[in-house]
Amino acid sequence: MRLSGKIVLITGASGGIGRGLAQRFAREGADVIVHYRSDAEGAIEALRSVEAEGRRGALLKADLGSVSAIEACMQEAFRLLGPVDILINNAGLQRAAPFLEVTEEDYDMVLHVNLRGVFFTTQRFVAALQERKAKGRVINISSVHEELPFPDFASYCLSKGGLRMLARTLAIELAPLGVTINNIAPGAIRTPINTSLLKNRAKLDALEANIPLGHVGTPDDVAGAAIFLSSDDAAYITGTTLFVDGGLLWNYHEQH
Repeated sequence: MRLSGKIVLITGASGGIGRGLAQRFAREGADVIVHYRSDAEGAIEALRSVEAEGRRGALLKADLGSVSAIEACMQEAFRLLGPVDILINNAGLQRAAPFLEVTEEDYDMVLHVNLRGVFFTTQRFVAALQERKAKGRVINISSVHEELPFPDFASYCLSKGGLRMLARTLAIELAPLGVTINNIAPGAIRTPINTSLLKNRAKLDALEANIPLGHVGTPDDVAGAAIFLSSDDAAYITGTTLFVDGGLLWNYHEQH
């Protein structure tokens, strides 16, 4: 177990990739704080998967769209299981609309969670590490769309592109503090958010034709990358993005 004795906080862990991360980190020996915003049932299932692996787990409900909530969230995280060693910024959302129809409300919602939330959650986490003079790891669950254009999802792409530069900048700034920061950029993954796509044979076939490995990925594919970046094997890696996409990024052709 590569992460025995570590405590990890995973944001947005009530379903999909987040839930997969929770179970896999527990399997590797970590205790897991399962953060969620509204899906209490999913969060409980994630917690059960952690405990089924014989590790400690805890639930943490918070809206990461506001800085005051993030501050309270981090304080509660430390109270629940103890000092956090690894932060996984997984919480995120998207809103589809042609550029000329994007509303201020939807723009703010996407950027507040996907970028502002990551920024200030990471800030509070690193500050807590500094208080105890500890080293730590930050992993952002980004997207292939930090590189790949995605029509009708401009705000989402903007947020993920921001994560790319945030990781590169903080890698330099946080290295002297003993903190590494990296992004994982998933491609098409089997999660509830993609249910309609996965059930549409024609659309799924078209998508998989763009994936050199020939199939969509699973949450465990993403979790495996996160375990690696959290382990001692990745101690000399910071400021980079690890694409978990089956080769999609460099082979994708927009369908018209």
